[in-house]
Amino acid sequence: MIDLSTNSGLPLNLDEDGRLVFGEGLTPVEPAVRRKGDMLDVLMEPDARGPEELYYMYRNVMREGDAEKIKASGLRFDITVIKPGILGKEFIKTAGHYHPEKKGTGITYPEVYEVIFGVAHYLLQELVPGEDGVRRVALLEARAGSRVMMPANYGHITINPGNSYLVMANWVADEFASEYGQFKEKKGGAYYEVSAGEDTEFVPNRLYDPLPALTEWQVVEAPDLNLTRQKPFYQSFLDNPSGYRYLAEPEKHREDFARYAERASGE
Repeated sequence: MIDLSTNSGLPLNLDEDGRLVFGEGLTPVEPAVRRKGDMLDVLMEPDARGPEELYYMYRNVMREGDAEKIKASGLRFDITVIKPGILGKEFIKTAGHYHPEKKGTGITYPEVYEVIFGVAHYLLQELVPGEDGVRRVALLEARAGSRVMMPANYGHITINPGNSYLVMANWVADEFASEYGQFKEKKGGAYYEVSAGEDTEFVPNRLYDPLPALTEWQVVEAPDLNLTRQKPFYQSFLDNPSGYRYLAEPEKHREDFARYAERASGE
């Protein structure tokens, strides 16, 4: 068992099969399981061998008694567990999704993540408004304790490049529904991360035309967006729900998202 309580701020453990064990005061949640057969449209090598179960999605995780406060915020707290391993040469990853537009605003919902255990590689892709192409593609590495944002108008894939489980939590608008279409049409993201001995490589996906160069983003703290290491995400929200209102009201925070992207990208 792996104790996740310190980094998550919740009585959670991870068992040897990669399933969450809910402690006292937590409402147990059954995960949605993403299997290899669900991912064939986005894999570099759909016929490659690998584990059948790839990752587990626990939605609406909460302590008993916190439901009213969380519901009033219009947000949802999820935890995802991604197995280590490869499918052929490609590291296990999420299917990838874009975010829906908040109706009538012309801007999509953002999403924020906290790495609880392991190492995450986030592949971010900025959409060209009104087109199928992407403006830029970036890789952001985040380790346990890091908090990162997927800004408005970005899609993303999470990759587990390590030898251990990756456990991450996220806050997102409750009416958020992931959009998978473009990732399926393009057979995945703009780049595939593959194992190359003791290193990794990024293989271009030529279905993206034009294909932006892969850039690197860094983890940056953003106190104005409550992206700091001071407290675990869950407790940070409970102490200051209004500090996460931007997740449900993205139309009021366009400049904040732009500044975050500029800082993370080093521009």
